Amino acid sequence: MSKIPADLRYARTHEWLRQSGDGSVEVGISDHAQAALGDLVYVQLPDVGRSVAAQEACAVVESVKAASDVYAPVSGTVTAVNDALVKSPELVNQDPYGQGWMFRLKPAAGAVTGLLSAAEYQAVADET
Repeated sequence: MSKIPADLRYARTHEWLRQSGDGSVEVGISDHAQAALGDLVYVQLPDVGRSVAAQEACAVVESVKAASDVYAPVSGTVTAVNDALVKSPELVNQDPYGQGWMFRLKPAAGAVTGLLSAAEYQAVADET
């Protein structure tokens, strides 16, 4: 059974979002997603300063099984990326909600809406 922290919000495409006190958000893929992908061997992160729309593909993860897009759960501007993942993509497998975060966004006004609670995401994860 995948871990699904209750303090995060989730997209149906298996990304999570953590709101920070400064108004920014941190984004990564869920434990369910990393488990389904298997051992990650490569992560391509978005460029800092890039504007993204909600549900836009903005990063890529590759595993021994397949490559998969990572989607922005909300619209905003990329303010930081987790450079550690370039050399150590396995951090996403080992700690998807901590050291495996992928990028930070400054969300557009009113953008952090329509995401799933942990319970709602659990139902989506159970279907896949």
